Amino acid sequence: MILAPITIAIHSFGQDARRQLIADVRTGLTRSPKSMPPRWFYDEHGSHLFDAITRLPEYYLTRAEVQILEEVAADVVAAARPEMIVELGAGSSEKTTILIEAGLRDRLSCFVPFDVSEAVLLQAARRLATDFPRLSVYALVGSFHEHLDRIPRQGRRLVVFLGSTVGNFDDEELDAFLASVGGLLEPGDALLIGVDLVKDEGQLLAAYNDSQGVTADFNLNLLRVLNRELSADFDLDGFDHVAVFNRERSRIEMYLRSRRPQRVIIPGAELSVEFGRGEMLQTEISTKFSRESIERRLRQSGLAIAGWYTDAEKQFALSLSLASDGIV
Repeated sequence: MILAPITIAIHSFGQDARRQLIADVRTGLTRSPKSMPPRWFYDEHGSHLFDAITRLPEYYLTRAEVQILEEVAADVVAAARPEMIVELGAGSSEKTTILIEAGLRDRLSCFVPFDVSEAVLLQAARRLATDFPRLSVYALVGSFHEHLDRIPRQGRRLVVFLGSTVGNFDDEELDAFLASVGGLLEPGDALLIGVDLVKDEGQLLAAYNDSQGVTADFNLNLLRVLNRELSADFDLDGFDHVAVFNRERSRIEMYLRSRRPQRVIIPGAELSVEFGRGEMLQTEISTKFSRESIERRLRQSGLAIAGWYTDAEKQFALSLSLASDGIV
């Protein structure tokens, strides 16, 4: 398959997105307790807010992951020998640049960033194609649930899923996601996943309750998206950002808590929703793993860890799986 220096593929996700948003609103806001999938944070504004979060002093995850990548990128490339890198949930792809630089010293020729935000993806694709003239960039706007099969193949793949986004899935979603990603891998391919590790509860809570309020603004962006896309009348001042640690399930849980009894009209979903004072809308989970817990989940999906890399303080880890004879 021969690719142009930059290809942007939409695959009609824009049409699908509104239908999926309406379905998620009708399902999530009529159940008890209320919840919404975190992917709806990530319009252009939300993506920029998340990029700002990764630079906050409290948000250790990105610094730890970058430290690991800088130390082991050459080893990962030597083990995976990728001709193409596919990044799921790519965002700005800044961290992945470390892998791209290492890959270009070997046989890498193609990069496929995959994300829900077209604007952020386009910006990143143009930057990468400028910075790396030898690299073909095929940017794919889509959903994990529907569009993974649209990812092109141009030789041996290294599929990367960084930033501990894997922790945003509940148990069933994680199993389904890992099975889908396993379906992308052919003999010789590899999978690199970033996982946030179990650690001090105070450090975890600080990362999701930053002093500048950027995470709170990011959380509230869900309501901005609903107001814009579905003509809803959410009052952003009527909700507080809340982040708590669920010890039993080893995960951070983010909520929007209603400050008062209120009724919200959502014309685009043909729905009105009542909130009681103090009622919580769950917007995100972020599971924290041990090596044993992520290894068990990978094994259940037919995947096995071939490489395990951590930062000096063991706050974060990268897990590498290699495909061989149809079995990873």
